[in-house]
Amino acid sequence: MIGAHAFHAAAEKYARALLDAADALPLVIPALAEELRFEELLERLDGLLFTGSPSNVEPHHYAGPPSAPGTLHDPARDATTLPLIRKAVERGVPVLGICRGFQEVNVAFGGTLHQRVHEVPGYLDHRDDEGQPLEVQYGPAHEVMLEPDGVLRTLAGSERVCVNSLHWQGIDRLGRGLIVEARAPDGLIEAFRVARAPSFALAVQWHPEWKVMDNPFSRALFSAFGAACRERAAHR
Repeated sequence: MIGAHAFHAAAEKYARALLDAADALPLVIPALAEELRFEELLERLDGLLFTGSPSNVEPHHYAGPPSAPGTLHDPARDATTLPLIRKAVERGVPVLGICRGFQEVNVAFGGTLHQRVHEVPGYLDHRDDEGQPLEVQYGPAHEVMLEPDGVLRTLAGSERVCVNSLHWQGIDRLGRGLIVEARAPDGLIEAFRVARAPSFALAVQWHPEWKVMDNPFSRALFSAFGAACRERAAHR
C-alpha cells in the first residue's frame, strides 16, 4: 500500500541494474497471481528478476512458526512468485533472485528460512543499521566464500568476494535440487543455483544491484543474467 491505494512497484535500483549491466528492458509484473495466466506470461518473457522487498515470505509457506509482531508480509506477492519461480525454471526462463527473491526461490523448492538469523546461535548479525546513510547500509559488510566449480566463482575469478548485508532472514534448510554457490564466514548460505535448470537460475542474499556499475563482480553477475535472457529471446 502507498497511502490508501494498492500499488505494484519496483525500486529504481533494480531497473537501472537491468538496463545498465544486463542490457535488458525491465518490466514490472503485477502481483496478481493466477490472473496473470502464468503459462502465457512465461511465453512472452525472456527472463525474471525476483527483487528484494521490505516484506517477508509468509512462514506458512515453509511450515515455519508465526512471524514476530510487526513483520511485513505480502501474500499477493507470495501467491504470484512462488508458483511462478517453479514454472519459470522448468521452462528454461532465466531466473535471478535477490534478497527476498533469494528466499522465495528457496521456499519455492521446498526449503525453509530462519526468520531472525541474528537470534540463531552460531550466526553473525547480518542486519544493516537503518539509522545510517544508504551508502553505509549498502557498503561492504563481510566476505563470502565462493564454492569451487560454481557459477559465481567463475564470474568473480577468485575464491571470495566482499558483499553488503541487509537481511534479517536467511536459509535454514536448502531447497531440493539447489546447490550452494557461496557462504558467509559463519556458514550461512548466501547464494545458490538450481542444479538441473535448463538455463540461468541463481539467487543471492546480498544486493548486487546497488551501484552495480561500480562493482565488477556485480556487473558480471547481471551481465551473465542478461546474456541468458538474450539467448532465450533468440531461441524463442
